[in-house]
Amino acid sequence: MENENTLDHLLKIEAEAAALVNDAQAEADRRIHDNEEKMRAAYEERFKVEAQGREASLKIEKEKLKEQYQDAIDEYGKEISGINVDVERFTSLFNKYIAGEG
Repeated sequence: MENENTLDHLLKIEAEAAALVNDAQAEADRRIHDNEEKMRAAYEERFKVEAQGREASLKIEKEKLKEQYQDAIDEYGKEISGINVDVERFTSLFNKYIAGEG
């Protein structure tokens, strides 16, 4: 009978230990999950801030390039507006070399 009581006592202790292990595992899983959520939220916020900063920089750079492009087009327009075109000579050379006349 004493052996049965000892065995029952040992089984009870084992069941309590298993319950503690299960509780500890559940708590560890909860903490891991909470930490992952916090880290994910922090990452997303950091990513958002970084993306906004880069987007603003891109917009500024795009405007600078747009201005440079327009300045280059304007400069080129000024350069070619001052060129005198000899239409008669062009027509003569065109006819001679391209059209095969002459």
